[in-house]
Amino acid sequence: MPMRFSLQLPPQLTRPEQAVPFALLTQRPGAHRLWQGQGLAVDSHHLVAWLAGQGIRVRSGFGVSLMPLRSPYQAAVEARSVALATGRSVVAGFGPGGIAGQRAFLGRPYASQLGAVREYVRIVRGLLRGAPTDVTGAEFATSARLVELPAPRVLVGLGVLRERMALLAGETADTAVTWLASASYLGETLLPALRKGAEGRAGGGPPHVAAYVPVGLSGPGRTPAELAHAACGAHLRAPHYREALRRSGIAVDGDGSTEDAAKLVDGGVFLHGTAEEIHARLDEYRALGVDEVVLNATGVALTKGVRAAERDLGEILEAAPQPGGTGGEQ
Repeated sequence: MPMRFSLQLPPQLTRPEQAVPFALLTQRPGAHRLWQGQGLAVDSHHLVAWLAGQGIRVRSGFGVSLMPLRSPYQAAVEARSVALATGRSVVAGFGPGGIAGQRAFLGRPYASQLGAVREYVRIVRGLLRGAPTDVTGAEFATSARLVELPAPRVLVGLGVLRERMALLAGETADTAVTWLASASYLGETLLPALRKGAEGRAGGGPPHVAAYVPVGLSGPGRTPAELAHAACGAHLRAPHYREALRRSGIAVDGDGSTEDAAKLVDGGVFLHGTAEEIHARLDEYRALGVDEVVLNATGVALTKGVRAAERDLGEILEAAPQPGGTGGEQ
């Protein structure tokens, strides 16, 4: 199956109407799914349901929703609710967030990051399969099942930054959602770990891989470092992101400087150029067997405006190799 191209909705939208042009882009030939991160202004799940109410029913991906903000049972209900509202498949991706965020939302960090994720994914996957789910863990406990309803498939994803989480995703998740991962880091570290983690799992084969890739077209008044800083600068202040980049060979200071952002461009994390030049770099992901690339124009949206981001994404989609592959519901 050819590599698919999906779109990330730019963050910090304050009205659901602002999402309409991006949702319509995903209905073009060659576009597959509309992805969102954790919605802190407008809730991500509510937004997709609102779009469905307007008659715009899209395949949706949530990558990633923060575990501290919802119980596993509520997470399963919300993901399936979106599938029911849209009539389309959903990828419900989760992650523990940073230690600071856990303290802010829960009052304390998880005692074990990987242990908490394992429990959470086990519960959500069990519930979405319709099975009675009885799990008692150190962080999460559920003894319940969802009301039986026919619904499009909901795949459970796991945000992956480093090797140990990739191993866990290979063992437990349907989809691995990567971020700030260059093609070389995927090929040398994350994909081998996913395959190793999947050894012996029922159903065979490693998870589907959806790789977020921040992009920006070249043009007057645009510099790669400026766009990369807007897209990724906030993440570079967080220790777990800096550590993931260090393991990929990109050492950043986390001081909010454009010099840090420029390293993301040099390291192949942020892709910049003409649409054709960006696709030439995306061919590296295709060669690795990545299933889906999520085009992330956040840097353009935050520096040049939401309409400019929409135009960039449309132009990149237009230049995508054909066929783009919208068949199937993965």
